Amino acid sequence: MIEFLEIHKQDIVYSIIVIALIFALRSLTNRLHKWLVKEKNRKFPNEPPRASNMLKRILNTLWFVLGIIALSYLFVEKQNKGVIIDNFKSVLYIGIVLAITIIVATSANLWFRIDIQKKIENQHDPTSFKFLRYVVLVSIYFIGILLCLLAFPSLKGVAHTALGGAGVITLIVGISSQEALSNIVGGLFIISFKPFKIGDRVKVTDTMVGTVTDITLRHTVIRNFENKMIVIPNSIINKEKLINYDLGELKCCERIEIGISYDSDIDLAKKIMQEECENHPLILDNRTELEIQEGKPIVKTALIQLNESSITIRAWTWGRDYNDSFQLKIDVLESIKKRFDKEGIEIPFPYRNIVMKSQNVK
Repeated sequence: MIEFLEIHKQDIVYSIIVIALIFALRSLTNRLHKWLVKEKNRKFPNEPPRASNMLKRILNTLWFVLGIIALSYLFVEKQNKGVIIDNFKSVLYIGIVLAITIIVATSANLWFRIDIQKKIENQHDPTSFKFLRYVVLVSIYFIGILLCLLAFPSLKGVAHTALGGAGVITLIVGISSQEALSNIVGGLFIISFKPFKIGDRVKVTDTMVGTVTDITLRHTVIRNFENKMIVIPNSIINKEKLINYDLGELKCCERIEIGISYDSDIDLAKKIMQEECENHPLILDNRTELEIQEGKPIVKTALIQLNESSITIRAWTWGRDYNDSFQLKIDVLESIKKRFDKEGIEIPFPYRNIVMKSQNVK
């Protein structure tokens, strides 16, 4: 036993040092992870620590794999030791590149989030910064992956070409579909020309109405009034004719239409609709000075259509913004219906006349 220890003394010491280093590095990694989670919770308490957890797993896996490679160095033939050293360098290089990529991406993400939060607090538009954040993060991860490819001799040519100025564009065009590229270009158009920004209330179709919450490289996210997220590809939303309720003047005209029967008093119905709209607290007086001097009403009413079994009367009302005009509409629809019932104004419903014919069967 003593003779064995004397013969393999250096190997035993080497193994102990390697194992001790593995445990020491894993311990330092766990402490670093705890500190990162603590700092993240302090600045962003509602965000899960995905990046720090990923960094912890990568580093712990790296130390373990490096330790196995280092210990295997003792058990290979002398002519194969060079291969073990090359593998050790490659794994170390990939691990360090991945760790640095995650650290740089996380740092950039935190910087953007802090700056975006400051812009929101100062009531500035954060749309460009949010979009730029996605561009920067994608670029960081893209470069990190290409640098990892340099560890493989067979892929060095691809990595060097992609890292070149024209090579990046060529590689992206080569591996991306037309739809993906159109979404990216669509996102750039949205950021450049700003038909809408984050926080704007927009209407794409009758079923897609809500507040813009995010604009990414691929899609735009809208939170509707049911608190559901609508994800629309940028290439599609760029083709749609949308309504932006927060672009330009905020005041909004709401057309309130009600059908009454042909037997009802048209003048009385118009008067009731006008009074109910003008008495609502959210009504906005949008008349010009000349219209006020001429004594024109705040709410204009008119008969606009003769239907098969009803006539349609419309009232034009104004609110300070979309929210006010929507609330005004639903309130006055109810109050107008109640006034119509009291005043004998009939809101018609379909009638059907059935004619029964008898035939003599021979």
